[in-house]
Order: sequence, then C-alpha cells, then structure tokens
Amino acid sequence: MTRLAIDVALHRAVFALEAAFELGDRGVTTLSGKSGSGKTTLLRCIAGLERPDGGRIRWGDEAWFDASLPIDVPTHRRGVGFVMQDAHLFPHLSVRQNLEYGARRGGDRPGPTDLDRIAADLGLARLLDRGVTNLSGGERQRVAIGRALLGRPRLLLLDEPVSALDVVATADVLGALERVLESLPIPCLYVSHDLREAARLADRMLWLDAGRIAADGPVWQVLSDPRLPFAQEEDAESVVAGRVEAVDPSTGLARVGFDGGDLWIAAGEVAAGSKVRVQIRARDVSLALRRPEAISVLNILEARVLDVSEARNSPSQALVRMQVGGTLLLSRVTRRSAAELGLAPGVLVWALVKSAAITR
Repeated sequence: MTRLAIDVALHRAVFALEAAFELGDRGVTTLSGKSGSGKTTLLRCIAGLERPDGGRIRWGDEAWFDASLPIDVPTHRRGVGFVMQDAHLFPHLSVRQNLEYGARRGGDRPGPTDLDRIAADLGLARLLDRGVTNLSGGERQRVAIGRALLGRPRLLLLDEPVSALDVVATADVLGALERVLESLPIPCLYVSHDLREAARLADRMLWLDAGRIAADGPVWQVLSDPRLPFAQEEDAESVVAGRVEAVDPSTGLARVGFDGGDLWIAAGEVAAGSKVRVQIRARDVSLALRRPEAISVLNILEARVLDVSEARNSPSQALVRMQVGGTLLLSRVTRRSAAELGLAPGVLVWALVKSAAITR
C-alpha cells in the first residue's frame, strides 16, 4: 500500500528540484546523490519545512501539500520524525527528559511508547540520567533518534545523521540504526552521500542528480548499474544480502547463504540465523573460464556475464556485470583480460572472491 506520494517542483535562481516517487507501508529508502543534488531540500519539502512551488504531497488519503488548492499542512501536524546532522537536543534536560519530550509529542498516534525499550535498543539505558551536554557526538545522535521514534511518527526522515561524526561514533550510530530500522513498522527515508551506508541500511535507493531522480530500485540493483557514476568508481561495490547459515569458531568464519550460493566471510559478531548484508568491491573479484582447483580463495561462484563496459575513469579497465543466481555482481578487470577471456553477454564464468576482501 502506498503511504507517501510526492510529486513536487521547486525552483531557485541556481537550482531546480523536480521529483516524484512513492513510499510503501514500511522499509528503508535511501536518498543519495552528489552534494547540491537536492537531497536535503526534498526532505525539507516532505517535512513541511520548505514550501514547493508546485505539485502535491499526500499521505494516504490525506493531503499534506497541494499547490492547486492550496493546502500546506504545518510540520507539527504531519506526524513526521526528523533527525538532522545536528542532534538539536535540549541542553538543560537529561537524556530521559529529552526522550520523554518526544513521547509527549506523539499524542494519540500508534507507535512505540516504551521508553526503556527504545533506550535499550539504542544503547542508551546507562545514560538516561545524564545531561546531554556531556555526551559524545554519537551518543547525542542516538538520543535524537530515540526522541524521534518515541514521537510515534508516521514517517521517519533521517538527514545524514552520521556525517558529522568520527569513524568510531559513526560505527556506533550505524550499529544502533541497523538494529532499530530492521523492525521499524513505518517507512523511513534516509539521506546519505555515503554509498556504504545505503548498502548497509536500505532496501531501496533513489539516486538524485541535479534535482531529478535518475535511478530508483532495490539498492543492490542501483549500485550495480554501470550507467551510474558510482559503479564506475575505483571502489565500486556489489551488495549481497543473505542469512548466516553457520559459524565456525575454529576458523573465525561464517557461511552466508544467498540467492546464488554461499559466501564465507569473517564471522565477527554475527550469529547463525541472522540476516546480513555484505559488500564486495569490484576490484576484488577475479574471473576464470574454468573452476580453479587447489587455490586459497574460498568463494568461487558460477556466474553469467550480463554486460561488459569500459571503465570511464580508467580506459585500460573494463567493468563486468554478472548474474549469480538472483544476485548482481561487479568485477573490474583490465580490458586485455576481458578480451583474452572473450567476456561478452551470456558467457559463463567463475567469480573468485577472497573472504578477507568481503566487508559488512
């Protein structure tokens, strides 16, 4: 069922935004694009913080904005949870009091009301009685996310919530978000310029280019599209979603089953039965026409070539897109290798991926 339907236009002296898309009942959609592409502006239009010049925004049968009527429902009546780059907490209140403020704003809307449960999910239980001015950046962002969730929003908007954090704090907040968003019963629109965040958190990706949506689809599909700029980057990646089938403590490896076979990855803290997403860099995927034997590489996957294109930023290299079961996989090889192997659409190959090169 469609929850949010948006079709808006906004024009400024040096910028034009024209975007139309829909969100369903739940799921995480990442809104990505280069700086200045209109990501934050679009989010502010949805929240009611920016007024479009034309178009409409609807939540189910309820009009939030319609330039032709005109209707422009104020932000506080849209029931949107908005977390920005800066946590914007109340400095004179404790962590618990900031969370309680969010809960009071939720009114009669359905949603999470258990403050202690939200605090536990976000790793805030031990911080509830502390003042927020003494928190780290990552802790402050987790409080902001908790406050937004306890406001029982109909829609959660996250505007680059980790972009101002250091590496350690970013990992901290992303881990908490991963736990919370997986079971979130509402749709979430997540703005990020970091494609690894999108790969880790999102189900769907919207790629915004100069104010217009240039791509829209499952995150694994969009990230593997050779027509888009990030697939041409040196660190281009494929996203593989699967489930941990087994963990081998003696080797520190976990076997992940996915639509296309199995992958051995570093186990880390994953548990058998858990869902995982992993990223595989295109430059870490080697290709062979026959299955190799007596080789140190653990992951050897049968694949069919979909297309071969020249890497635009490196004329000596080729980008090979392959189908592994129902999963797309990218490989970056030299054009000479592609020619010698006779790589072309339909050719069967073996893709070789080192376990040590796979990241989460």
